Amino acid sequence: MIGTVLLSACGNDSGDSESSAEPTEGATTGGELKVAYSAQPPILDVHESSAIATSDMMRHVYESLVTVDSSYNIEPMLAESYELSEDGTAIEFVLREDVLFHNGETMTAEDVVASMDKWLDSPGNGNKLPDEATIEQLDDKTVVLDLGEPMATALPILAFNSVGFPAIMPAEIAEEADGTGVKEYIGTGPFKFDEWIQDQHIKLVKFEDYAIRDEPADGLAGAREALVDKLLFEFILDSSTRVSGMQSRQFDVAHAVPFDNADQLESDPNLTNHTYPGAYLTIHFNKREGFFTEQDARQALATSIDSEAILTGAYASDDYYVLNHNIMMYHQLEQWPSDVGQDIYNTNDPSNMDDYLSDIGYDGEEITIITTRDYEDQYNGSVVLQQQMEQMGLNVAIEVYDWPTLLEMNQDENAYDIFVLANVSAAEPGSNVFMNPDYPGWSEVPSVVDDFRASSTLEEAQDKYDEVLEWYWEYVPVVRIGDFKRVATTQEYIDNFRYQDGFVFWGVSKND
Repeated sequence: MIGTVLLSACGNDSGDSESSAEPTEGATTGGELKVAYSAQPPILDVHESSAIATSDMMRHVYESLVTVDSSYNIEPMLAESYELSEDGTAIEFVLREDVLFHNGETMTAEDVVASMDKWLDSPGNGNKLPDEATIEQLDDKTVVLDLGEPMATALPILAFNSVGFPAIMPAEIAEEADGTGVKEYIGTGPFKFDEWIQDQHIKLVKFEDYAIRDEPADGLAGAREALVDKLLFEFILDSSTRVSGMQSRQFDVAHAVPFDNADQLESDPNLTNHTYPGAYLTIHFNKREGFFTEQDARQALATSIDSEAILTGAYASDDYYVLNHNIMMYHQLEQWPSDVGQDIYNTNDPSNMDDYLSDIGYDGEEITIITTRDYEDQYNGSVVLQQQMEQMGLNVAIEVYDWPTLLEMNQDENAYDIFVLANVSAAEPGSNVFMNPDYPGWSEVPSVVDDFRASSTLEEAQDKYDEVLEWYWEYVPVVRIGDFKRVATTQEYIDNFRYQDGFVFWGVSKND
């Protein structure tokens, strides 16, 4: 069924990638790690939620068949090995033996099939695979994901351990889930779910029977050791409380430290700041109604704006943003390099808009930007964009809504011309939100993107990537203003704090 192997990965040579969860020699163990987190997740089912808060917390509870190392190479996790068929239409996974769920039951092929069936039907990253994708069990240790068509980029999607990742859970829990998500949170990860007290915290505890891989920890791959006994995510929505709590040692880690407070905390010898990839700030155009239905209008704005000034307005300092012409984020460019668009991005030549307005005989038609103050970077970026557009001679109004209302308004093609949004990194280029024709803004996705997605190998997809970028810079479905970083702060006694597409708290210890 699987055909000639084109891409494969295996565990260690012994074939035994599990052992008991013994701590690394010399590592400090025990204690409770308190994380001041800036948001409460809406739900804890990672298949159903698009909230980064859900995946940040529950990636410590759930695992997937494959994951990525620090260089974004795809590595097995719950799989012992995987093989991609020569034509790119199927992936065979041989499962690890003796992996335990948090309820004490051994993971089986039936659990994997039920979990993947649920994921494929979910609104998360599973819907980036072809509609005809199915998974079936070959034997007690082997499952096959049949994509129905070539799609080598399915592997990066499967390995993407951020929003909507393909978590494996017991079959009975997956099968009983409804549209609101699962009713129990049982995975295979180094921590298990303990409690969720609404508006207060989520508590995870060390899973003593965790089946740790033998390979050294590398990114999200290899050994995942829970070195603390408890992991407490406290919902601290007020940023000043997170900051003062770090100064008083109430918290061990603070999430989403405001840029204005970062220098203040960095000056404290007991604290350490960490920057990590956040998301990318994006101008989304309404391409169904209004001024930006015309491709020439979108091109004119893309080459007229000063991206650096917008990013400075949103993020205060170039310490916290990255100018980037690519449609993948700065930390993903090793996998998706290209020079296409480098000569167009951040051209900062307002005469391009002047020429366009003259050509169409612009008569002062009002252009509406909708935004929110719930996320100050999005609001501040919108204000700077408005100022630049007005200097180009456009009549621009800003309408401000709360976050839930904004997400309703951007679905209404008669409500706006532009919304500015921070979008999280995608697993691969075809998974960017603006590649979805149903996503607000409503892009018309051409055959060149379909051809890219239908590549039978990752190497072939990478070779076709320039063509995707050529389409992007001609059609301009959105304008990616640039990438930005976030700041987390840790106490000086925290060892091995890491971030890769989300917090990584396995391997972290307290030496206080």
